[in-house]
Amino acid sequence: MAALSPEDKTLFDAAEAVRARAYAPYSNFQVGAAILADDGNIYSGCNVENAAYPQGNCAEPSAIAAMLAGGGKRIEKIFVTGPGATPVTPCGGCRQRIREFASETTPIICLGVEGEPLHTTLGELLPHSFGPEFLGR
Repeated sequence: MAALSPEDKTLFDAAEAVRARAYAPYSNFQVGAAILADDGNIYSGCNVENAAYPQGNCAEPSAIAAMLAGGGKRIEKIFVTGPGATPVTPCGGCRQRIREFASETTPIICLGVEGEPLHTTLGELLPHSFGPEFLGR
């Protein structure tokens, strides 16, 4: 894997630590996400599957919930990790959930732990997005 900045390494470590605790007995595809929030803290979350498939939770909204519960309000950067060599990117629904708390320029690092990281932004992953500002917020 390419060298990561110290900040990115800290986020990677947090995402990997929580990914190890993911509950994914159906897909066997454990995902971890770590958010650097506007309060300077790191919040992490993992995917949690459910026998009633649509009732599961992806790692990114789990991390967002932890951020909000911990007092953070905005995502400054997010790191997503998963298995394999291909970068594990947020699904479409998660991209919209991230958009609620991030700007188009927010860095997103996606990694399949056997490959190289993809450094991108929310705007690149979710172009022409709809956000809270469209509703007068």
